Amino acid sequence: METLRQELAATAARLVVEEGLDYGSAKRRAQKLLGAPARTALPDNDAVESEVRAYIDLFHADTQPGELQALRQLALTWMQRLAAFRPHIQGAVWNGTATRRSDIHLQLYCDDPKSAEIALIDRGVRYDVRPAPGGPGPAADVLSFSTPCPELGEAIGIHLMIQDYDALRGALKHGADGRPRQGDATALAARLQDEACA
Repeated sequence: METLRQELAATAARLVVEEGLDYGSAKRRAQKLLGAPARTALPDNDAVESEVRAYIDLFHADTQPGELQALRQLALTWMQRLAAFRPHIQGAVWNGTATRRSDIHLQLYCDDPKSAEIALIDRGVRYDVRPAPGGPGPAADVLSFSTPCPELGEAIGIHLMIQDYDALRGALKHGADGRPRQGDATALAARLQDEACA
């Protein structure tokens, strides 16, 4: 059973890197691809992330650092544009596992949930709205749009999860591995600086 879970994690990791799937979708697709029974215990996200890092090291070590830097720079640009909403970044672009197939995920902490939509409209950004997935803390909607990334020569998806301002208190909690699960613009800029000096 443990071997199957490792296979599921490895297959899910390949789908995350090559197709840009989120972890949940990748795990369910891996389960189907491997013909695992419906009640099979799926690997946790930490196991998938570990396999994602291994897959990148093996197959994308030459291209991924540059792609990650381009995505982080694009994310920082949008975090600066949306500074009034206290943006925090999370996901693959934050944790360093992003490739050109990855989207950018930002949390916005708003006094008024509609204010972020108004800011996008004022910038002429066309976006889609969908209900936020279940999770800790109250959330209103996710605003999604694509924006050009000149360094990568393609459009990148950006997803803005609208959070109530009060949820900001828990924004910088650390995960089980001791690392912060999201960061503000200053923290992201520091990571970009570290990459430039490496």
